Amino acid sequence: HYMHFVAQELREILAELGLRSVDELVGRTDLLTPSYKARKHPKARELNLNALLHQNEGERTKSIEQQHGLEHGFDLTELLPATHQAIERGVPFSGTFTIGNEQRNVGVITGSEITQQHGLKGLEPNTINVYTTGHAGQSLGAWIPQGLTLHHTGDANDYVGKGLSGGQIVVNAPNEARERDIIVGNVCFYGATSGSAYINGRAGERFCIRNSGVNVVVEGVGDHGLEYMTGGRVVILGDVGKNFGQGMSGGVSYIFPSDVEAFKAAHALNTLDFDAVTDAKEAEMLKQMLANHVTYTQSTKAQRILENFEEIG
Repeated sequence: HYMHFVAQELREILAELGLRSVDELVGRTDLLTPSYKARKHPKARELNLNALLHQNEGERTKSIEQQHGLEHGFDLTELLPATHQAIERGVPFSGTFTIGNEQRNVGVITGSEITQQHGLKGLEPNTINVYTTGHAGQSLGAWIPQGLTLHHTGDANDYVGKGLSGGQIVVNAPNEARERDIIVGNVCFYGATSGSAYINGRAGERFCIRNSGVNVVVEGVGDHGLEYMTGGRVVILGDVGKNFGQGMSGGVSYIFPSDVEAFKAAHALNTLDFDAVTDAKEAEMLKQMLANHVTYTQSTKAQRILENFEEIG
């Protein structure tokens, strides 16, 4: 594991310096010296680094105890108390809550509780159904496992579904402008590994970067979408921004742009391959994702595509 090697190298460096821990290293500016190259550089050698190398008196580590306020967060004050018995027993739960943008990481600690009690497999899909309304803060549904489904009506800030690990997220716009509104922010589903999501509106920039297994339906994305994606399936019912799919080495995206010819022209120099869906099994899988999107979000755009699927294909 990469981090094991990092830790081993750090231990070796500490041993060379005669130190036993990182805490002993903090503040030891006496161990620092200007590099040989800096001493030879005509400009860098004129720099006076004494202020940087000065050792202050007093505590060097943890001078102020950090207070993250997790005990006051939405999960610990509302969501976990409501769901803990259902999680423990593995039985269905459904509840409705109102949240605001000060509630960040909604579902994260609850998802952690599911994993602690039921392991990596989590619960059966859609065992815990949480319905929220309002303006969701950052990281809605980050890392949530299988068994937890978040249904949000409203909009959400950045990082929706970051690291999604088997759970499901549905974001539904609360008005008729859903086809043109951006309802989830930037960097959604970054590093997601499994699960599914249905976004009844547009997403911001850097959507599904480094996605390696999640299946998503969204109604348009901003710049840099799907960069470095290695797995999963992303259905885009709308336009995409510039730099789409750069570094993408796996996975599949199905795009329904407003102007097919303009889309092809804009991405003519792209390194990706663009083809029509011709395989019957793949077409059925795509239709199922669209049908799920209609079921969860009542998307009129997905419904129109399904009604004219053969003609569009």
